[in-house]
Amino acid sequence: MTMMQAARLHEIGGKFVVDEVPRPTPGPHEVLVKVEASGVIPNLKNVTTHFPEWYPFLPLPALPAIFGLDSAGTVAAVGSAVTAFKPGDRVYVNPGVGCCECRHCREGDAPRCEAYTFMGYFGFGPGSQKVFERYPYAGYGQYMTAHGHSLVRLPDCLSFSEATRFGYLGTAYAAIRKAALRPSQNILILGASGTLGVGAALLALAFGAARVLVAARDQAALERLQALDPRRVVPIHIGETTIHEQVRALLPAGVDSMLDTLGAKAPTELSVDAMQAVGRGGRIVQIGGVAGPIPIDPHPFMCAQLQYIGSLWFTTREGEEMASMVESGILDLSQLEARAYPLEQLNEALDDIQAQGNGFTNFHILHQ
Repeated sequence: MTMMQAARLHEIGGKFVVDEVPRPTPGPHEVLVKVEASGVIPNLKNVTTHFPEWYPFLPLPALPAIFGLDSAGTVAAVGSAVTAFKPGDRVYVNPGVGCCECRHCREGDAPRCEAYTFMGYFGFGPGSQKVFERYPYAGYGQYMTAHGHSLVRLPDCLSFSEATRFGYLGTAYAAIRKAALRPSQNILILGASGTLGVGAALLALAFGAARVLVAARDQAALERLQALDPRRVVPIHIGETTIHEQVRALLPAGVDSMLDTLGAKAPTELSVDAMQAVGRGGRIVQIGGVAGPIPIDPHPFMCAQLQYIGSLWFTTREGEEMASMVESGILDLSQLEARAYPLEQLNEALDDIQAQGNGFTNFHILHQ
């Protein structure tokens, strides 16, 4: 078989069209992955409709292009120099790719590369177009190629559908590591009812947090989050008293760390409010990309020894650590509800996730 089906975008703001395209061939250090499932990202419709206007500095691949982030599947073939993987291996493809030549890439920290790019999504710098040209295949095709360094081996207990959440989970995982959260400490998750926030709550519990304070407007979502562990998960209701007043009433010294998972369109006032709930020496980690500017007064930050940290995606090594957490039972993904669509219904899935999406439902494409 030399051809395959792939959903491609032909014009900005247009619909995805299922085309027949040549099946890729892996290079010496690459693998060919038969994609079994690929995530449907709530923000994808914004990316393919508004990003050229909203964020012209975040390049998209040249059209027509195959999109599709967070893909999982089976190794179908390996390049001549690949020894760590073999056909039949179950893998997740980390779509975050750098130039492979700079100091950060050589050190295994590709998210710091100036050409860092999400295969099948968007890039972060001028060098992204070369990365798109090197890896033009992504999850909304039946097959894709990836460098062996991008693969996370999946245990048998982790389904392909669950693995399509690794992008959001990994983003939260890397942020919790940067927050230096230790067992018995307390953490505040701002925007906890979203896809990123729910994953952050699951991981904070797995990391052994004493209390996971979850702030959101959605009362039903807060109740569901609290049900994960009624002794440790504490709801914080956005829209009643201020966030920091609610947190300080429970923990007068404040929380040890905070993850800001709010999206670009959320009011920055919420971030400013929640930051005041962080105790002395605490860390605030930004992973949602709320559109600033956010005012920070350096003097209180200095005196309280606070830290404000930006965190982008996660490394393949961190993906391997998450897979091990699932295999050992430390990280429980059973609360996620699979909602699968065939490739032909990708446009419908994008509409549905915008209207019906929530942090517990895992929208994804399931290849036949």
